[in-house]
Amino acid sequence: MENSSKPQVKIHKVSSAFVYFFGALGGLLFGYDTGVISGAILFIEKQLHLDSWQQGWVVSAVLLGAILGAAVIGPMSDRFGRRKLVLLSAIIFFVGAIGSAFSPEFWTLILSRIILGMAVGAASALIPTYLAELSPADKRGSMSSLFQLMVMTGIFLAYVTNYGLSGFYTGWRWMLGFAAIPAALLFFGALVLPESPRFLVKENKPEEARQILTIMNKKNTAVVDKELADIKEQAAIKSGGWKELFGKLVRPSLIIGVGLAIFQQVMGCNTVLYYAPTIFTDVGFGVSAALIAHIGIGIFNVIVTAVAVAIMDKIDRRKMLNIGALGMGISLLVMSFAMKFSGQSLTAGVICVIALTIYIAFFSATWGPVMWVMIGEVFPLNIRGLGNSFSSVINWSANMIVSLTFPPLLDFFGTGSLFIGYAVLCFASIWFVQKKVFETRNRSLEDIEETLRMRMAKSDAEEAATHTN
Repeated sequence: MENSSKPQVKIHKVSSAFVYFFGALGGLLFGYDTGVISGAILFIEKQLHLDSWQQGWVVSAVLLGAILGAAVIGPMSDRFGRRKLVLLSAIIFFVGAIGSAFSPEFWTLILSRIILGMAVGAASALIPTYLAELSPADKRGSMSSLFQLMVMTGIFLAYVTNYGLSGFYTGWRWMLGFAAIPAALLFFGALVLPESPRFLVKENKPEEARQILTIMNKKNTAVVDKELADIKEQAAIKSGGWKELFGKLVRPSLIIGVGLAIFQQVMGCNTVLYYAPTIFTDVGFGVSAALIAHIGIGIFNVIVTAVAVAIMDKIDRRKMLNIGALGMGISLLVMSFAMKFSGQSLTAGVICVIALTIYIAFFSATWGPVMWVMIGEVFPLNIRGLGNSFSSVINWSANMIVSLTFPPLLDFFGTGSLFIGYAVLCFASIWFVQKKVFETRNRSLEDIEETLRMRMAKSDAEEAATHTN
């Protein structure tokens, strides 16, 4: 009992609100570090004398690092625990931020941005899983989507920082270096965060798991007893690897994880978020007005995502995805049409900006948070870390491909025509959700896993019957 008494003291000192806040804080760093470069690159380009190819790599280095971080660090959580890897991510965030701020030339900056990206990728793979495993079933959507709220808050802070420091010659160094502050905060917060109860049961520490479940379920003994029993049953299954990830049992989850990860990016969300100031100037806004409008969108983003957090456990996930895709697709079509006429008409320019804002609202309220929530829910316990990491790698790879191809595609098709293509992909996602995605709202993680096992058993029985006939 001596081993369990020490964690017990720490656990009783930590409230559920503290756990949720610091658990999701990695999302703020995620958002800040991906958003801040949009303003910083304007100054980096001049001071480090970068050509267009080098500028592209400064922006994309974080995405490359994110792919590595999600692929390498994420799966380690199944072996070492979620909390230890959150701590490691905080250290990497700090090193990457300081390295970026003090980079004397191009290659040092690229290396620092890749290091930073590794933490971003690790956070995207770890935190949705960590929050999903700590949250009660009836609150899991809202608590897991706190990650996306923090991402949007980080992006907003990046926009404000960019605007506030734009008048300083070395402002870009401060822009990139400020990320070290929340990184340090995350590290010290993670020192007292509890471990995931699912991981503790796997490590044969059921009493510690019970203490954490008791806190997170507001001392509801009946719920805690049932959840702990379900976790023990699932944890008895041997940890899986790549064979299990691509096996028959996990196939429905893998299709959901990979499909949602790809569609979230090919709908054009990051092209709109990253290039919003460019779009504003293209339709007739001045540079200063475009930056201020960008901050306005950042505020709007945070508000809409906060609303999404509030309603996440009141509306089915599939319904949110379908409504979001429909709204985004229509908004993009309106925006494309308005862009074709924005050069001749102020009204068309205003319609374009309104449509862009509505598009972002639909994304921030639906596909932005729901994708991350669902990849934290659908995978079985024995490969949850690996499954989430694989989905995150796919998401970051799609992000990088879309971000790198956007400028040349923009040159080739023009703004109006290009966004019609993204709109078509929004409508295609509705078919995918209807055909391939199962509902997870208000279901325990163990119940979701049991459904997968029942599906496989039914499929095996049908195959056996076919062969017999």
